[in-house]
Amino acid sequence: MAPVEQDALAVREQLFHERVRECIICALLFASLYILCHFIITHFKKHADFTAVLDDEDAAVNRIALGLCTFTLAVALGAVLLLPFSIISNEVLLSFPQNYYIQWLNGSLIHGLWNLVFLFSNMSLVFLMPFAYFFTESEGFAGSKKGIMARVYETSVVLLLLTLLVLGMVWVASAIVGNDAASRQSLYDLWEYYLPYLYSCISLFGVLLLLLCTPFGLSTMFTVTGKLLVKPRLLEDLDEQLSCTRFEEAAVSHRIRSGKASCWLNLDMEMLREQFFAIRSKRRKLELRHRASPWQRNLGYPLAMLVLLALTGISVLIVCFHVLELLLDDAAMPRGMQDASLGQVSFSIFGSFGAALQVVLIFYLMVSSVVGFYSSPLFTRLLPERQDTPLTKIIGNCVSLLVLSSALPVFSRTLGITRFDLLGDFGRFNWLGNFYIVFLYNMGFAGLTTLCLVKKVSWAVQAELIHAFGLHKLPLPVTRCRTRSKPC
Repeated sequence: MAPVEQDALAVREQLFHERVRECIICALLFASLYILCHFIITHFKKHADFTAVLDDEDAAVNRIALGLCTFTLAVALGAVLLLPFSIISNEVLLSFPQNYYIQWLNGSLIHGLWNLVFLFSNMSLVFLMPFAYFFTESEGFAGSKKGIMARVYETSVVLLLLTLLVLGMVWVASAIVGNDAASRQSLYDLWEYYLPYLYSCISLFGVLLLLLCTPFGLSTMFTVTGKLLVKPRLLEDLDEQLSCTRFEEAAVSHRIRSGKASCWLNLDMEMLREQFFAIRSKRRKLELRHRASPWQRNLGYPLAMLVLLALTGISVLIVCFHVLELLLDDAAMPRGMQDASLGQVSFSIFGSFGAALQVVLIFYLMVSSVVGFYSSPLFTRLLPERQDTPLTKIIGNCVSLLVLSSALPVFSRTLGITRFDLLGDFGRFNWLGNFYIVFLYNMGFAGLTTLCLVKKVSWAVQAELIHAFGLHKLPLPVTRCRTRSKPC
């Protein structure tokens, strides 16, 4: 064999081994995420929906739908880890450029992960989750033989009709927006135009949802931190308050036990019971704070609040700096990158520390957006309950989390949290090149987050000062109207 042919064969073998290695790594990563999501969903699912006591067919259908939900949740978790994994991989390759054991961590693997997450996100949102919902609601066509296949046929027909409806709506919207020959010609390309355009609309909706949920979630996290941790009080004597509460609880309990059964005392007894339960709840909270160590009582809550304030403040400062960059430099606009050239330059001016800070901020914003999503009045009913979540609610949660997580890379790059450009089809969204949308989005995030932060912190400081000086015990003034001698 000629040397040229041997070199070509060696190159082909190397490419084949690299491709097999990438497939194995992707399969192992996804299998790990799938197993983790299976345990998470099992923790929340309602076991009565999956038992074969009443109907074995319904239980089998629910198990199939549950598997599709687990797949979707694994994709959502993969979308959350996508950008942090890419940033960390770049920093590792910068720190150890010649290390033999990390040569598998290359740009081809990262680019393949981005493409797989994009493909699976489209597949889950457009096909798998609608199929899972219609599959659980189907019963088979009238007159057909009952069974799982009859449900599959009915679900496939309903899903096909829904797909045609959605594609028709996208076609009409595209024709209205782009009324030229090139746009009308591209309407006939399903794979290159329809699906990217449809996912671009879904991603825009997810990014807007993140914009609304993140500031609300930041405010909720400050409140939850105050409830979970032992909150210190200024000028407060816990021993005295605890003694007074115990005496008050004992006095109310004695009045309840010594009360005689009488039709005239029923209302008073109900009021006494409510007062007793309120005092007992207050006494338990005081005992919890009294049992806490001085470090936990005086250091835990301030440190947690300082961490939340620092992360929120850094996020707002980065976004404000990115707004200035958008006004001065066109390179600050989010754009796509066709080749993942890792290990050449750091994506932060502060090096590895800046990259680690970017990863922390990305996770922090994702957690705050999820907290804000489930705390908002519109989506509170979707909050899962332990061992008591029906399958339809699980499907709704998986779809919501996938929409939020798949928009996280675009969200982080649009706000300037990271300089890692979007890979694959994530950078092909039409609205990413619109300066006005990106600029207004950054201004909206900075304004809403600053407003929630100032409002929450100022109210918390005001409430602490009022409670510390005892002003909350002062009676409120009562104004009365002269007419009819009735209070206003």
